[in-house]
Amino acid sequence: MSTTGHDVSVIGLYILDILGRPVTRIPERGNVEFIDEIRLTVAGTAGGVVVNTAKLGLKSLAVGAVGEDEKADFVIGAMDRLGIDTSAMQRLDGIPTSATILNVRPNGDRPALHQRGASDHFDLTAELADKAFDAPIVHLGGTGLLKRLDGPRSVEILKEAKRRGRTTTFDLIAASAETARLVLPLLPYVDYFMPSIEEAQDMSGQKGPEDCAKFYLDQGASTCVFTLGGDGAYYAGADGTRLKVPAYRIDVVDTTGCGDAFDAGFIAALHHRMDPETGIRFAQGVAALVAGGLGSDAGVISFEHTKDFVAAKLAALG
Repeated sequence: MSTTGHDVSVIGLYILDILGRPVTRIPERGNVEFIDEIRLTVAGTAGGVVVNTAKLGLKSLAVGAVGEDEKADFVIGAMDRLGIDTSAMQRLDGIPTSATILNVRPNGDRPALHQRGASDHFDLTAELADKAFDAPIVHLGGTGLLKRLDGPRSVEILKEAKRRGRTTTFDLIAASAETARLVLPLLPYVDYFMPSIEEAQDMSGQKGPEDCAKFYLDQGASTCVFTLGGDGAYYAGADGTRLKVPAYRIDVVDTTGCGDAFDAGFIAALHHRMDPETGIRFAQGVAALVAGGLGSDAGVISFEHTKDFVAAKLAALG
């Protein structure tokens, strides 16, 4: 049971995203191209999750690293304004905050330019361990871009979370066949493994959600929840439960952070003890709200607003 009052602890990759849309081309020479919108957001496979869990009403702890620069000031300030506990965020001297420039195309695609920074140097210190593991749900996000934490250290973190009786959720970034060596040893300590289907296929060499789920369940994951883009989501539990839930029809503006938003929605569903199908539909609602605007938290207002959004979408399906 939590003693600090946090509902979720979100450990891992914290990034500043700088987004612009719509970008149809990069101007030649020193010319200027005018676009409609530019935003700064807290993002990453931990940052994008913790922002949305907070918006959904969960008492959220951010656990990661930023630099000592103006980007860090924005990231910490934005989380503070949402009521996120940032006391477990490290500020590292002489290292830039991890950041990404995203040129969002009219169809929602988002070619990215990324500066690796503080997240590569992040480790969960012994002084922060009790606080980080105190929440009933512990999310680790960002494997693949957490240079110091990736590998055996992440195994230790998830193993300790399970030793303390926590529910563990996990997502990654920049997955490839090589990333599998970092991910597979973690799975025996992961309750909910939540990659995109593209990531799941790239790491496993399997095709389709059913075969991918069998592969990861055989490797020790308790439950796989794959996001399928426009095809919805797929849930596979070690208990034999299998669900494929279609996506909602929406007008896509920007797909940045949709996977992180889904993770946040699913974590909120776990917190509220929703059944798997209801939880997936709620998580898809959070992702759909994000896809309808610019940035990894666009459109997300509150738990009740999201419930109403999902109810309206389900009613429209008949």
